[in-house]
Amino acid sequence: MTASTSSPQPDQPGQPGRPPRGGTPTAYAVSPDSGEHWTVEGAWEVAPGIHRIPLPLPMDGLKAINVYTIETDDGLTLVDGGWAIPEARELLDRCLKGIGAGFGDITRFLVTHVHRDHFTMATVLGRELGIDVALGADEKPALDLLNNAGDLTENPFVAVLRSAGAHDVAEVWLGVGEDDPDLTQWQYPTTWLDGDQRIAVGDRVLDAVHTPGHTPGHYVFAEADAGLLFAGDHVLPTITPSIGFTVPPMDQPLGHFMASLTRVRALPDLRVLPAHGPVSPSTHARVDELLAFHEDRLDQSLAALSGGPLTSHDVAGHLGWTRHEKAYDSLDVFSQGMAAMETKAHLELLHARGRVTREETEAGVRFTAT
Repeated sequence: MTASTSSPQPDQPGQPGRPPRGGTPTAYAVSPDSGEHWTVEGAWEVAPGIHRIPLPLPMDGLKAINVYTIETDDGLTLVDGGWAIPEARELLDRCLKGIGAGFGDITRFLVTHVHRDHFTMATVLGRELGIDVALGADEKPALDLLNNAGDLTENPFVAVLRSAGAHDVAEVWLGVGEDDPDLTQWQYPTTWLDGDQRIAVGDRVLDAVHTPGHTPGHYVFAEADAGLLFAGDHVLPTITPSIGFTVPPMDQPLGHFMASLTRVRALPDLRVLPAHGPVSPSTHARVDELLAFHEDRLDQSLAALSGGPLTSHDVAGHLGWTRHEKAYDSLDVFSQGMAAMETKAHLELLHARGRVTREETEAGVRFTAT
C-alpha cells in the first residue's frame, strides 16, 4: 500500500448517531462492579472468577475497552484482547498481577470481532506466547484485505463513500496518509468460529452466538447459568455501534444487526458485559432500546426522501447526529464519512423492505420513496 492511501483499520466502535433515549452519557457512566467511572484502572470482579479490565485506547472519543478474564483450573480465558499499544500491554500486565496472574496464565482469547481495539493485542500475545486465538470466520475477508494491503491502489473505504454520495468526504479520506499496516498485529487466528457453538471454559459453558452487523463475523458469548453476556460491540449500554463501516462492504449490515439483536433478545435476560461502557443489568431492556432507536432512524430517513430522490450523503444532512443533535455539516470529516455510510445502511434496509427504490448514478446510489 502506498503512503498516500489509508489502510482499512476501523477502530471506532461508536457511531456519530444519537444514543437511544434515556441512556447515560458514556463520559459519565459509573460501573457497578467498581463504583467508579467505567474506565478507571483495575481488575474489577463482575462475577465470581470473572474480572473486567479497562484498557486505554488512543482516540479522542471512547477512552477504553473492557477486556474480561475468566479463571479456570488451567489458566485464564480472555474475552477480547485490547489494542496492541505499549500502555495497554503494560496495564494489562499490571492488572493481571493484581489478581495473582500474568501473561503466562492466559490459555485462550475469545475475540468478539476483528476491530483492532479487540483483536490486535490478542494476536500479538497469541503469537508470542503460543496462546489460542479464536475469531469469527466471517472476519477472514477483512484480514485478507489487510494482509494484502500492498495490492490496494486506494483506501477501500473511498469506494463505499462514493457509493453513499459523499464524494468530498471520500477525497479527504483518500488524501489521509497512513503507513502500511503492521502485519504482526493482523495475523490470522489459530481458531475460526463458524456458526453457533458451545465452548467449554473450565467448568463453565459459553454459548458462542454469531451476531453479524457491526462486523460480519461478530460474536457474543453467553453464560446462561451465570446470567452473563460478553457482548463485545453488539450490545453497548450508552452508545450504538457503527453500522456500515466495514470493508469489504457487507450486504444489508443494518438488517443483519437488527436480526442479531432479535436473536440476543430471545435468550434469557442477561447482565451486559460490554466492550465499552459500564456493566449493565438487562440485555432485554437494552436490545429493545436499540431496536427502537433504529426503527426511529429508519422513519426519519424515509421522511427525508419526501421531497424526491437523494443519496445517503444528502439524507444524512437531514438528520441530527450525536446526543446533541448536531448538524451533519458541523461534524468532523471522519464522522461525516461514518454518518454517510450508516445512513446508507438504513436506506438499503428500507429498500429491502420495499419502502424505497434505488438507482446507481455517478453521484452515488440515489433512493426514492415509493
